[in-house]
Amino acid sequence: MRCRWIAAPLALLLCALANLGVADEPKPAEAPKLAAESPKLKVLIVDGQNNHDWRKTTPVMKHALESCGRFQVDVSTAPSGGDLSSFQPKFSNYDAVLSNYNGGSWSPQTRQSLVDYVHGGGGFVVVHAADNSFPDWPEYNEMTGLGGWGGRNEKSGPYVYYKDGKQVEDKSRGGGGSHGPQHPFQIVVRDPAHPITKDMPITWMHGQDELYTHLRGPAHNMKVLATAYAPKKLNGRDVDEPMLMVLDYGKGRVFHTPMGHADYSMKCAGFTTALQRGTEWAATGKVTIPIPADFPTADKVSNRKP
Repeated sequence: MRCRWIAAPLALLLCALANLGVADEPKPAEAPKLAAESPKLKVLIVDGQNNHDWRKTTPVMKHALESCGRFQVDVSTAPSGGDLSSFQPKFSNYDAVLSNYNGGSWSPQTRQSLVDYVHGGGGFVVVHAADNSFPDWPEYNEMTGLGGWGGRNEKSGPYVYYKDGKQVEDKSRGGGGSHGPQHPFQIVVRDPAHPITKDMPITWMHGQDELYTHLRGPAHNMKVLATAYAPKKLNGRDVDEPMLMVLDYGKGRVFHTPMGHADYSMKCAGFTTALQRGTEWAATGKVTIPIPADFPTADKVSNRKP
């Protein structure tokens, strides 16, 4: 605009308006910023001693967790000898710790480190024979809720099972821990509202496994999420035994499953899914991992290939 050819007052006004229009011209909207992906949860698997083949089962669980894309998994392997003083995993570096351990006693420092970690808010996952460990460690038994073998008896706490649709705490005398021959068995979800079992079929078939029975322990702050029927003809007691459990320990969360005797037991899609969702819940208190399309049905086992 050539303002000099117009009377001064008018020129000044028109130039001002022209400049104002340029200044107020709208700018292109900025592209929305994409939300950052959730960081992977860090999980530590502890193994090295077990009356089961941890060399085969640890890799299966590590793969199960990492394959869903939610976890980064490290493994801490205890020495096979009697001296465990050097075994000092850094539990506090992880969102959850998974125990695949059933062996010699840890040092007082390592025991206290785990207690402080879970009580302070860390997640803890207990699989199969890990609930046999440390019968004389009160805090560990509080964390696991139930356990077997190792001299456990009525002093360890009650038997816990379902009978006639109700949870029973049986304080009768007797040893803790038993199982019959391995076989596939049906899981019954008792708490379909919990994040771990939400959207699971109410009944589903688990692959060949040991069905633990006669577990007993403190069972404080424990909720049974799912059970399996153990008939007397297979060394059971005609009651429904806990198969998926959760506990609160201080600020921490614990997921416990007595399933998972062998690598082939862990390749059941039901076990894998429960392990993934239980580990995520222990670490965060929430579950985002969906129920997969290959999840078992009420009458059909679904095993995954290695």
